[in-house]
Amino acid sequence: MKQLFVILVALACLPTLCAGQVVEEIIARVNNEIITLSEFERSKDQLRDDVKQQDPANADTAYATREKDVLRDLIDQQLLLEKGKDLGITGDTDLIKRLDQMRKDMKLESMEDLEKAATAQGISYEDFKQNMRNQIITQKVIGEEVGSHLSISKEDEQKFYDDHKSELEQPESIRLMEILIAPKSAAPATQNAAGSPPPDGAKTPADPQPDQAALDAADAKANDLLKQIRAGASFEDVAKKYSNGPSAAQGGDLGVFKRGTLAKELEDKTFAMKAGEVTDVIRTKQGYVILKVASHQMAGIPQLKEVEPKIQDALYYQELQPALRTYLTKLREDAYIDIKTGFIDSGASPNETKPVDVATAKAADAKKLKKKKKLGVL
Repeated sequence: MKQLFVILVALACLPTLCAGQVVEEIIARVNNEIITLSEFERSKDQLRDDVKQQDPANADTAYATREKDVLRDLIDQQLLLEKGKDLGITGDTDLIKRLDQMRKDMKLESMEDLEKAATAQGISYEDFKQNMRNQIITQKVIGEEVGSHLSISKEDEQKFYDDHKSELEQPESIRLMEILIAPKSAAPATQNAAGSPPPDGAKTPADPQPDQAALDAADAKANDLLKQIRAGASFEDVAKKYSNGPSAAQGGDLGVFKRGTLAKELEDKTFAMKAGEVTDVIRTKQGYVILKVASHQMAGIPQLKEVEPKIQDALYYQELQPALRTYLTKLREDAYIDIKTGFIDSGASPNETKPVDVATAKAADAKKLKKKKKLGVL
């Protein structure tokens, strides 16, 4: 649970999580908000961690390429948050949904348990929620102000498909789901029916041989479940409720298998099936298993209609990046942005207007610093 929470925190949090006390220095003002040196340094640290996780072998090169945009991204974030206020976007409803989903993923009983898990990790729960809310607001602003204006035509989709056919080519594969019923006298399953081994370092206990009565009971139960499924019961729901396999919590989802990666007996059965079809009960070393072919992808280049959603996503993000940069440049031109000497906003526009009321700016800076310290951000 702790590991999952740490991963989710790293993905959701923006660069304003609490850190050790440092001497504060304001490096940028964006309208009435400030960006401090410690926020800037924390963002660089987060970037360094991200690139190490994404591509350890090329982490140094990736960091050097992206480091110059750290201040730009902090300014982008502030501009989007202010636009969110103008649009009346609070993110409150989505925040509740995301936190509740996190609670479910971590198998916690209540939101109070989620807060306790955060506290146990030394994380300010209020700061964590605010950072997640900020992420939601910026995503919504981008969607409403930029994404909603993008248009992808059928001609664009066809061109992308024609230009990337070689990349779309794929081997024959199936996505499998399982329901495993293990005889009660056997040890808990450490493998799924497809024969995937336990995690590295884990020992597979010697399974005691079940007696005939246990085998018969497991066989009868598996066949009864198969009867329910063929009568219309949800395979996923049955798997969650009755399967003894390690995939039960995921509704029996085993993932995708290419031809040649399954045991021959299972491959011969499943690769001859169509998407949606379910096997008879199969006796395996782990027990009695029912398999469902969730999808069956034939070898070769898929038809356009089969990959259309993926192509639409690719085109959307391809168009979104330059459109978003144009939008953020316009926000900069409508804002007051002041960057301390020695720091560079790589997204700056030559048409930006800097604040001229120095006394007012200094007073506002002091007020913002005091507020951040009070909230524990600094």
